[in-house]
Amino acid sequence: MMKLCPHVAAETTAASHRQEQCLLSTVLLLLLPLVSAQTYHWGPCPNPKVQPNFKLEQYLGRWYEIEKLPASFEKGKCIEANYAVRSDGTIRVLNSQFYRDKVSVIEGTAVIQDPREPAKLGVGFSYFAPYGSYWILTTDYTSLSVVYSCTDIFRIFRFEFAWVLGRSRFMPAETLSYAKGLLIKEGIDISGMKATGQMGCKDN
Repeated sequence: MMKLCPHVAAETTAASHRQEQCLLSTVLLLLLPLVSAQTYHWGPCPNPKVQPNFKLEQYLGRWYEIEKLPASFEKGKCIEANYAVRSDGTIRVLNSQFYRDKVSVIEGTAVIQDPREPAKLGVGFSYFAPYGSYWILTTDYTSLSVVYSCTDIFRIFRFEFAWVLGRSRFMPAETLSYAKGLLIKEGIDISGMKATGQMGCKDN
């Protein structure tokens, strides 16, 4: 097997530290293609406040994406998510977008990982990958949801996602301003946030 850092010996503490640095550098190089399409910052994930007394049954149904931090898996327009409870108690997640002249749909699963904090969900779209965080920072259930997700790598740097969702394709400016202000208040950098195209979209 090829050694990633053959020039570093592991016999001393200093050498072991250099080995760790070299391995981290290698991981960063491998992740560069992902980094270019995501939002990342140095340091571990923050711990923002989430919606108190979250009521899942009121949250179910269709939400339209209004704005987001860039994500490699969301390149189209007309992006929406639909949530429904399955018979086994898990939550079916249907995400759709219009991209390259066609509608693409992906189905995933969401779970409430800790009943004491029901607004902190885990969402997965593959049996082979762990759940990603889906934290609902605030929602009124009828017009607005602000969602945050973060994954850190060795607590050295983190990938961040954030979404402002609405029950309709277009959101009043004052509501959007409130949502973005909340993200800023929680220490989340929204300078890279982009609007999602919802003009001319057809409801399924």
